[in-house]
Amino acid sequence: MADIIDGKAVAADVRESLSDSITTLKDAGVTPGLATVLMSDDPASETYVSMKQRDCEEVGVDGIHVELDADAPAQELYDTVDELNADEEVHGILVQMPVPDHVDTRRVLRAIDPAKDVDGFHPENVGRLVAGNARFKPCTPHGVQKLLEAYDIETEGAEAVVVGRSDIVGKPMANLLIQKAPIGNATTTVCHSRTQDLEGHLSRADIVIAAAGRPAFITGDMLKEGATVVDVGINRVDAENEKGYELVGDVAYESAKEVAGAITPVPGGVGPMTRAMLLYNTVQAASQQTGIEIDLA
Repeated sequence: MADIIDGKAVAADVRESLSDSITTLKDAGVTPGLATVLMSDDPASETYVSMKQRDCEEVGVDGIHVELDADAPAQELYDTVDELNADEEVHGILVQMPVPDHVDTRRVLRAIDPAKDVDGFHPENVGRLVAGNARFKPCTPHGVQKLLEAYDIETEGAEAVVVGRSDIVGKPMANLLIQKAPIGNATTTVCHSRTQDLEGHLSRADIVIAAAGRPAFITGDMLKEGATVVDVGINRVDAENEKGYELVGDVAYESAKEVAGAITPVPGGVGPMTRAMLLYNTVQAASQQTGIEIDLA
């Protein structure tokens, strides 16, 4: 039976570890500021943003929220980003995705000042990550690294398989795992929708990072005995309960936990870490922009 990797507990530790850095910044007259921008009527996006703002309040980060009508001209969003770039009290900017179809997503990401791009998606920051000199690590992959570190999962020399090749998780996750750095030095394979013999790759993997967005498609019989399984997926499926749905990962949890050595649940695994690392990046950004030294673990 697998050890359960508790993302809520590790996220709480990360948030607690930020308190000294936030105090140092505030003593110097700087309150870290995170601006969230929402241009969507999607209830899930609204929920995500409200949770991020609540997180800011709880740790002492100044949360600034801008809400735009989903039917507003795209230029309104671009202008909003420009205004936030110029605001010295805003150290981090997050535009909640997805944006409406009439908005150019890539233009939005390029418009954010790379020094305030706490998601790590600006092309400059992507390049720095690949080069091994990251300004900010993208929140979800960084959160996965923190989980592996917290549970003493050995990555050096390990066979790691990342299932999914998104710009948000799959690609940066693979880049972090192969780097010459702590929680790196893994032999890393990226699998995706065109991969042949996915089961063969998974059967050799010491570490599996599932981020494909397909509910419960990785089952226990695909896994190597004792593998560490980190499930980034979060999918709504129909269920006979009050809500009419339940959240499941990309991994069939019940069968996988019988084989794995350690596994993250969904929910309660990677999700809390993503939000915690957004706070981490915002505090880091405030330090970088003001020149006030802090000690981030």
